[in-house]
Amino acid sequence: MLSLKMKKTLLVLGAAFALAGCWGADEVASPGEGVFNNPNGGGSNGGGETLPPGTPAADCPAGFSNVGTAANNTLRNCQLPSLVSGNLTVPLRAGTVYSVSGRVDIGVDRGGDAANPVGTFGSLTVEPGVRIFGSAGLDYIVVNRGSQIFAVGTETNPVVFTSRQSVEGTTGIDSIGQWGGLVILGRANITNCPGANGTAQAAIYGTPACQATVEGTNALYGGNQNADNSGALRYVRVQHSGFEVLPNQELNGITLAGVGSGTTVDFVQVHNSSDDGIEFFGGTVNAKHIVLTGNDDDNLDTDQGYNGAIQFVILVQRAAGGNRSIESSMAALGATTLAVSGADRPERRTNPLVANFTFVHSPSSSAADGITINTGSRYRLYNGVATGAHPTAPCLDIDHTQDSTAIFRSVYLSCAVSFAPDADTIEESVTFGAGTNNTAGGVSTLTNIFVNGANETAVTAVNYSTIAAAELPPAQRDFLTPVTWIGAVRNSSDTWYAGWTCGLPGRPAC
Repeated sequence: MLSLKMKKTLLVLGAAFALAGCWGADEVASPGEGVFNNPNGGGSNGGGETLPPGTPAADCPAGFSNVGTAANNTLRNCQLPSLVSGNLTVPLRAGTVYSVSGRVDIGVDRGGDAANPVGTFGSLTVEPGVRIFGSAGLDYIVVNRGSQIFAVGTETNPVVFTSRQSVEGTTGIDSIGQWGGLVILGRANITNCPGANGTAQAAIYGTPACQATVEGTNALYGGNQNADNSGALRYVRVQHSGFEVLPNQELNGITLAGVGSGTTVDFVQVHNSSDDGIEFFGGTVNAKHIVLTGNDDDNLDTDQGYNGAIQFVILVQRAAGGNRSIESSMAALGATTLAVSGADRPERRTNPLVANFTFVHSPSSSAADGITINTGSRYRLYNGVATGAHPTAPCLDIDHTQDSTAIFRSVYLSCAVSFAPDADTIEESVTFGAGTNNTAGGVSTLTNIFVNGANETAVTAVNYSTIAAAELPPAQRDFLTPVTWIGAVRNSSDTWYAGWTCGLPGRPAC
């Protein structure tokens, strides 16, 4: 029987999700209302003219195909080329929207050796306020190794990658999988390359030969440059994406595969992906100010030796869907294959850090297992909050039998079930309890769904400068913003998510 405190928690979260279910239902009738910038606003490349509302531009910029109009003949539809070679800018223009048809490649694969590139360089620059849409599951963008994307919006003019239905104003709360998504490939280290198991791994790990084909399409990632720079995503939204190309081969909202630490990922939202929100396949890229809403599978998925830091994460699942908040693995590389010549190779495990996070799990999905760490992962979770009201969905599941573990510091769990009721529940409890300032079985006092309340505020935050370098390497410590609070949002005055996101309380529908 649930305790009185837990019943109160269920009532609060249920009411919060009922409110969340109301967002957007009244706001999707008018295309772009409150969500996108005025489609007739100014821009570069001849787009600064003033057009009457609802008037499409007469033509398209050089380098784009005029494929008619969209949104009830109110916007000129300018299609990106299937291959971007050299530099291409997507300008903000009056009466214009942009589209992708099929796979759009930015550059031709330049190989895994940063010092000796092959192929063809491509660079895609997307100006603030631009919208790019796909119409079907196999419409997606691939930034190949050695090429770059610079989708840099502003707080008031984010760059938006979305679906045709979204541009037409016909999407709703459960609109998912309406186009492919964004795939970025780099030359940083990965662990799932051919011959990576056993003693052969010592010969090729971290070399150009250590490469693999990314999930969802036939493109390569991995190589020898951990500081690889694939460009920048800043003030960007990716909406209504994700597509199953083949069984167990899906396109995510954003796929970051072998992406290096020279790449910028900051102020990025993935909304209503039919698969994962963001999936990291190896690589060393860091990320900050991430918003994950309504995604149908895992929200943060880390695989194949990903070793980066992620800070300030708001995660809210849909009432009608959602799986794990975190899923971490090494795929086939479990406990039996991570030893090389009898010595463990910790640098080759999936070893992420997530700090200042707030995870709000679906109250209606039993699949919302919260944080799941398995097959050869070493996870670090600092200053976080995880909450969920489903009576059987646990906050935390660590598969110790597959050589996975985690370090928790100042983490507050307020789920109906704290630890997965499986064979290693005791180990999960011990692992969680071995950290500092952790709470299991807490009561959520979050306000506005994800903003700290009294109980969350009362938790003493870990000071990142006090964590030993063996656990928190200096480069990752330097990336983290020093804080004195847990969770992604300190209080009602902390509004880093406002202005550029959608689908959150006080924000327009997506």
